[in-house]
Amino acid sequence: MRILLVEDEKKVSSFIKKGLAEEGYAVDLASDGQTGLEMGLDGVHDLIILDINLPGKDGLTVLRELRKKKVTTPVLLLTVRTAIEEKVIGLDTGADDYLTKPFAFQELLARVRALLRRQTDAEAPLLKIADLTLDPARRLVFRGEEKIELTTKEFALLDYFMRNPDRVLTRTMIADHVWDYDFDPMTNVIDVYVNYLRKKIESGRESKLIHTVRGVGYVLKVE
Repeated sequence: MRILLVEDEKKVSSFIKKGLAEEGYAVDLASDGQTGLEMGLDGVHDLIILDINLPGKDGLTVLRELRKKKVTTPVLLLTVRTAIEEKVIGLDTGADDYLTKPFAFQELLARVRALLRRQTDAEAPLLKIADLTLDPARRLVFRGEEKIELTTKEFALLDYFMRNPDRVLTRTMIADHVWDYDFDPMTNVIDVYVNYLRKKIESGRESKLIHTVRGVGYVLKVE
């Protein structure tokens, strides 16, 4: 899952990004409203965490413009405001939830999980190719009757493959979807994780599903 965090307080954004990254999420950062709006319009994020008090465009203005542009990505508002009227304004503007500063990271994480689960339950049926099955809502993977245990990053990588069967995915495409804007394209981390994934879903089986397209990237298909 990929999250956009729009927060101008460096200590707060660093704290949130570090915590979410440790949970396996890819996190992109924006430190002002205009940048947050532009990144939010990309349509590549599964959730937006949006501070209300931002330089340039404030969070509510960003939210209004996102919704005006038909961006349906769930939005969690961060605010120091405690007045019920102001929270109502945020929800009426199009926010899906809000959290008042200061907050415990575990509460933020619980709200993030709830919003992502709500979206996944509504949008994600079982994904299948050959005898490989991925259940996005319950975060389960099976090869035939065997349950496959994956790390959070491996699951995100397989989810991306299974949503794009028979399509060649370049390393850049994989990095953009599974990792974040700070990803170093000079590393071989994508190849390492693809190999991890192959070992878990293909070991001991004649049918191979993930194929290398030399010099380009990878493709998930049945041969």
